[in-house]
Amino acid sequence: MSSYNIEFLEEEGILKVGFGSSAPNDQIVREVTARLKKMIVAGELPGGEIIKVNGPASLPVAMVLAHKLAHLYQAIACFDPKLLKYVVVITHGWDYTVGDLID
Repeated sequence: MSSYNIEFLEEEGILKVGFGSSAPNDQIVREVTARLKKMIVAGELPGGEIIKVNGPASLPVAMVLAHKLAHLYQAIACFDPKLLKYVVVITHGWDYTVGDLID
């Protein structure tokens, strides 16, 4: 069983993430890095304008996700359950600004 689950819902442009079996962060970040690499090589994460991330993550995991995804997408947004919207947290293009709220 994996210590961290990652699934890309292509139609919605959402990367669903969440914890699996219990493990320390050093192990989880290695697994996340390997899983993302596998997904990229397999063409599961094609890159593009924006990706929305939804699910729990520790700070080390969030940083790995942000770093890897920022090389593929112009913008990254994370779901905020209090706002019930995605908050844009990283941008490299002109279509989004950090802090934008999207559905």
